[in-house]
This record gives sequence, C-alpha cells and structure tokens, in this order.
Amino acid sequence: MSTVCEMLGIKYPVFQGAMARIATHKLAAAVSEAGGLGIIASGGMSADQLRQEIDDLRAITDKPFGVNLMLQVDNCDELVEVIIEKKVDLVTTGAGSPAKYIPSLKEAGIKVFPVIASIKHAKKMEAAGADGVVAEGQEAGGHIGQTSTMSLLPQIVDAVDIPVIGAGGIGDGRSVVAMYALGAQGIQVGTAFLTAEECPIHENYKQAVINANDTATIVTGRSMKDPVRSLANEMLVKFYELEKENAPKEELMKLTEGSLGRAVYEGDMNTGSPMCGEVAGMFTEIRPCKEIIESLFNEAEAVLKDLKIIY
Repeated sequence: MSTVCEMLGIKYPVFQGAMARIATHKLAAAVSEAGGLGIIASGGMSADQLRQEIDDLRAITDKPFGVNLMLQVDNCDELVEVIIEKKVDLVTTGAGSPAKYIPSLKEAGIKVFPVIASIKHAKKMEAAGADGVVAEGQEAGGHIGQTSTMSLLPQIVDAVDIPVIGAGGIGDGRSVVAMYALGAQGIQVGTAFLTAEECPIHENYKQAVINANDTATIVTGRSMKDPVRSLANEMLVKFYELEKENAPKEELMKLTEGSLGRAVYEGDMNTGSPMCGEVAGMFTEIRPCKEIIESLFNEAEAVLKDLKIIY
C-alpha cells in the first residue's frame, strides 16, 4: 500500500483543517507550499468564488491541494462541478454523505477523504468508494462528534481497510507520534494553523488562541445535536447556560447569528464564535506555516528516538 504522501504527492502527511471562512487560498497555499496538503473551505462560497479561490491558490503554488465540501449547502452540485473542472487533487467532506459525488470525483482522478466521527460512517464511506477517511475526535475545534480521538481513531483503523487520517488534539510532535501509534497514516491539523502568519483571521482572534490555556474552550449546541467547540467568551457562556435551561432553539440561534464572521473578520472576541480546539493552550507564538509543519515532524522524530516503553 502506498503512503498518503505517495498517494497525494506531498512531503509531509498533514492535511490542513478546512476551517470555515478561514481556510481560504491564502492559508491553503502556504500549507501546500510548505509540504503539507492545504485545503480550501468552500462552505459559503458561490461556484465563481470557489473557482477564483482555486486560481488564486495556483498563482502562489503548484503543489497539491484540496477543497472541502460542506454537503448541506444548497449549491453543492455546482461546487462539485468546479472541483472537477479545476482538477483539484483531493476533496474532504463534512455534514453529510458524499456518496452520490464519489463516482464522478474519482472518475476525474480526485481523491475523496470524508471527515467522519464514528465507525458506522467510516464503513459507509469505504463502501461508497472513498479513498480514505479523516477520523476526527471531539478535541477538535469547530463542529465535533462525541468520541475522543484516543478512543475513536484505533477503532476506525480496525474497522476499515482504507487509509485513516487522525484529527483532533494535535499540538506537537508527541501528538503526531500518538496518532501513528493509534494506526493513523497521517494527521489533520486545524488549531495550530490559526496561529500561522499566513492565516487570514483578525489579530484579536489569533492572539486569543495564543493567550488560551488548557480549559479555554467551551462546547455549545449539544442540545441541538450540533456541538461546536470554540474559545469561551461572554456570548458562548450565555448560550451554554440557556441550553441548560432548555431555551427555544430560535433564541439560541439568534445569539450566534453571524458570530463566526464577527470573530474572523472583526476580531470580536465577546460576541463572536472563535472556533478552536482543546490544544490551543500549547501554542505560544505566531509562526509561518512552514515552521509549524516542520516542527511537528522534527519533534515527532525526536520523540520516537527517545521513546522508551517501561513496564
């Protein structure tokens, strides 16, 4: 079996997380140019906007890259057409099943790696013809499942015969080694790239990640079966408390309407939704994507070299 790097023509087996409104061509191009797999998050884009994002990325790098599809968007069919037209290297998917798109994507030579959070969905994606899956634990930022990476990843690896990428909770070389020890053939990283020089988020957001500690995140939306992990703030704590009081969904949704944009573009850390993973407390400085990626794998090599099993 070829490695993920051989399959995709990349130097490092790292996918950049497809963070909505954040993972534009600016971040994705920097990750791909540094040897990873940059991924454009297409959710919220029109077909023309995605086409432009792909063109802008290719103006910066000729390295492989991917596009993420949020499958519940109304214009998903049009976005798939653009992805095929532009001969994207890989597609990751979320919020639904990509089964109806997999045959046409694969016929166009595009690899498909759905993001999943359960064995059930991993098996369905393998049966549908996916080239691999991204197993994401609830430590991750943004929309999450209910099982931790430590528990989820080895069970997914045992359940399918396609490559599995580990995601959720990766902050340094120790995390990378842990993912491989659990059976992953690569990693997906999101929160670390929030602190990248090339990440196009407001400086307030970036600094909030740098200032975070180990208990800085909060999960909201569990009552609506749509849990999201973010950095805790005044608005999200209020949302959490209202959830416990069984407040109407309409009242909760009104609180968060437009909140991701407020965090990303305006740097509003009080009423915005600064999505972020539990590992935020591990990051203390802003660095280029290249340095972030190289440090992950250089540290992993050092950890492996010094690893001793004592029993």
